Amino acid sequence: MPFINSKVSVSLTDEQKEELKSELGKAITLIPGKSESWLMLGFEDNYSLYFKGEAFEKIAFVEVKIFGNTTSEAYDKLTTAICDIFNKVVGVDKDKIYVKYEEVSHWGYNGFNF
Repeated sequence: MPFINSKVSVSLTDEQKEELKSELGKAITLIPGKSESWLMLGFEDNYSLYFKGEAFEKIAFVEVKIFGNTTSEAYDKLTTAICDIFNKVVGVDKDKIYVKYEEVSHWGYNGFNF
């Protein structure tokens, strides 16, 4: 039940959203037990973001929430993948991307909780 939400300072085309969806779907498998079949994604473009007191032309904040937990090694691999994906698809420099992780112990779906 992972959820990846991204906030980017630029407009995303439908083609970019589709490519991000596909690439993030592959990347989520870097966390053991997670797959694209349960992945939910959100894209917030044209978002006002400031870093170090400046508004950069291209900048991103990506939040990853997972049910349960995983290892630091898995998070390291996913951070690398996410930075590579947003750099390739959107053109955001890797040093302008923050990735935040949240491990969730209670997750509801289809009227029930896991």
